[in-house]
Amino acid sequence: MNLLELRAVDKFFGANHVLRGLDLDIEDGATVAILGPSGSGKSTLVRCINCLEKIQAGTITVGDTVIEPRGVRRGEHTLSARAIAKYRSSVGMVFQNFNLFPHMTTLANVIEAPIGVAKRPRAEVVAEALELLEKVNLADKADAYPATLSGGQQQRVAIVRSLMMQPRLMLFDEPTSALDPELTGEVLRVIRDLAIGGRTSIIVTHELEFAREVATKIVFMAEGRVVEQGPPEMVLDAPREQRTREFLRGFK
Repeated sequence: MNLLELRAVDKFFGANHVLRGLDLDIEDGATVAILGPSGSGKSTLVRCINCLEKIQAGTITVGDTVIEPRGVRRGEHTLSARAIAKYRSSVGMVFQNFNLFPHMTTLANVIEAPIGVAKRPRAEVVAEALELLEKVNLADKADAYPATLSGGQQQRVAIVRSLMMQPRLMLFDEPTSALDPELTGEVLRVIRDLAIGGRTSIIVTHELEFAREVATKIVFMAEGRVVEQGPPEMVLDAPREQRTREFLRGFK
């Protein structure tokens, strides 16, 4: 069963046609790595799924939620701005540049949404947050502010913050692109060992070997379209499309 379905999705930024009639199915529980050159629409795609960007044509269906150019609905009911924000909070999103609140400690960043949005009991949320921070080796940084953390530490906090909302779907938008190479491995380990955790995950990445290791499906995009998709061994080792082969040559 598919958790996510995109049908004929178009996205424009002014005259720039970023997503071009894009179709894609993602099964519930799948881990999908999205590859492609810069400007192919990868990051825009995940931002549209999370309602951070509006689409101009087509539909994006996530469970029982349908995202359309005119708005977001469930059944015949159009969602309010507040309901859209609640939907967005239920889809975990890990950005390239962490997006932590600089005036809040690590713990405050992590517990903000489950207490403020999900209205969960503070004591329960704090206990869960400290347990997750322990799992990513950041328990000793609970009272630290983002400016005092390394990029890898900040990204691990961002991952924990997303997991605190117990999302059914996790979106990763090039989560290691802002990190030094020596910090990349620790973040990828957290994604592999903790963040994916059997939930449906979409990872925009240039880390080919990581994609090979964790993905159940590889999607290769170029010029706003899905050019090729399939199991990692097919797309990475025996791509059918010339554009995919050209892209992969750049990593050899």
